[in-house]
Amino acid sequence: MHLHDLFSSSRLMAAADTKLGGCEESRLGSEETRTRSSGPVGSWESELTSIQHSLKFVLKLREEFVCPICRAVVLNPQQNSCGHIYCLHCLQGLLESSSLSSAVCPVDGAVITAAEVFQDNCCKREISSLEVFCTNSPACTSVLTLHRLQEHLRLCPYEQLQCSSPACRAVLQRRYLQQHLTNTCPHRLEPCPHCRRPHRLSLMQDHVQSSCPDVDVDCPNSCSLKVPRHTLTEHRESCPEVHVNCPYRNFGCSVQDKRGKVKLHEDAAVSRHMLLVLRSNSDLEQQVEVLQEEALLRQQDAQTDSLLLTGLQKRIQPLLKQSSCHEHAVSSAQRNLSRQQDVLSTVQLDVQQVSRGLPGREELEQLRQSLDAVMQEASAAEALREHLGSLEENLQRHAGLLDLHAAQLSHNKQRLQELEATSYDGKLIWKIKDFKRRQDAEAKGQPPCLSSVPFHTGRCGYKMAVKAYLNGDGEGRGTHLSLYVVLMPGDFDALLPWPFRWTVSLSVLDQSGAGNNRSLSFRPDPASKSFQQPAAESVGNVAVGFSSFLPLNQLETPGNGVYVKDDTLFVKVKVETSGSEQL
Repeated sequence: MHLHDLFSSSRLMAAADTKLGGCEESRLGSEETRTRSSGPVGSWESELTSIQHSLKFVLKLREEFVCPICRAVVLNPQQNSCGHIYCLHCLQGLLESSSLSSAVCPVDGAVITAAEVFQDNCCKREISSLEVFCTNSPACTSVLTLHRLQEHLRLCPYEQLQCSSPACRAVLQRRYLQQHLTNTCPHRLEPCPHCRRPHRLSLMQDHVQSSCPDVDVDCPNSCSLKVPRHTLTEHRESCPEVHVNCPYRNFGCSVQDKRGKVKLHEDAAVSRHMLLVLRSNSDLEQQVEVLQEEALLRQQDAQTDSLLLTGLQKRIQPLLKQSSCHEHAVSSAQRNLSRQQDVLSTVQLDVQQVSRGLPGREELEQLRQSLDAVMQEASAAEALREHLGSLEENLQRHAGLLDLHAAQLSHNKQRLQELEATSYDGKLIWKIKDFKRRQDAEAKGQPPCLSSVPFHTGRCGYKMAVKAYLNGDGEGRGTHLSLYVVLMPGDFDALLPWPFRWTVSLSVLDQSGAGNNRSLSFRPDPASKSFQQPAAESVGNVAVGFSSFLPLNQLETPGNGVYVKDDTLFVKVKVETSGSEQL
């Protein structure tokens, strides 16, 4: 229940003066005034909730300033009609735990209702002015008022802080933090002595030995020079130990050796190289002369062929005209011949029919009987075709019914398996086999989320399931195991109280026998849609849980516990249903 829900009544309450410790407080009536007076929970009081029980006051704390629920100093005091005051978060917890019955004061048993609770500003001012010692005492000797304690702790030199370097786990006092970050943190950023780019000190040696572009390294070809790593490719163009061909290879020199020796060879064999060049030039000149002669001959042949072609074209033109005339005459003759052949074929058929004559009476009777038999067979075939059509329709109808029965059978089988594995006590131990194979399949792009069978908080309780991302999800992607819980549509949702309010615990079970299970729990936020009644047509609400439940490197590492054994992981979920009323 949120503060706005606690003071949601919109009617005006009659002004009433209630005295507590000599202070008069007027009960605020309108919803707007109550919301403004109570203020958001994110004040200095909410920041002190985690250290509420460890506060040391200079003077002994008066009994009326002690919350009767948590037995610590009252933070953001709320007063009931019975006159007792409580912490805001304690009162919220009391009202939530008593959602099915009336909440009562733990001191005198008076009924607590939201309409009669108001914020005690007078008590709040007195408590905020109480003097306390710094939580880092006796190292820190500061004494300050309670509402200034959190401001002091943000600057207290004795406050324990974790190093801000991502990979450093050191925890030290604030006064030593800057010196640690500057001088002693093994993960601080330092400029590389060669390239001057910032790198983590713990990775500096690997950077220098493997990737720094400005480090002088030995030539891979074993020459005596050391060159910067980023100039190795450029150095290869001048390294004396690289094997190269003689520059005069195209002229016939076959020498191949290290660049230094090839250079000496080039200086020593100048005259031989000149002879090779001269010989190559002579050969080229001879080839050029031969090509020029061939080109001249081809040019003359082309001129002769051109003259001959011109003469042939002049002679062929009259012949082409004559051929066109002849082709036209032949085409006409072929058409006339085709018509005459059609006429002749018609005459021949007429002659054959006349020569055969008319059939006899007996032959006509046989033809009539044959025709009757053929008509009977055609009628039988038509009836058979109609019968086959009817059979096909029946077959299709029965096939559809078989498909429906098969789908229903599959659904019933899946339902039976879920019922056999379902628990009804708010607890579930989920066994995830083939852990490594599922991790690898998720990394290859298959669906990353695994879902358990559903379980219930009672025979007529909430229906829930567990979801697991073996390679992490969200902030824990690639580094942690992620576990979530999801509310699913159940058969009795209409009878259950909403939103869902019970504490949920998730655990990864230790298989070493030492019982070092890793557990995290959360209390639902009633304002979140994840804990409202799921829609009947949906598969469930948005899952809620821990994206960084457990680092992946701790799952199979033998340490305080072994969580993956024989490629199997056990996940347990428990819903704290104690004190809840079952249907």
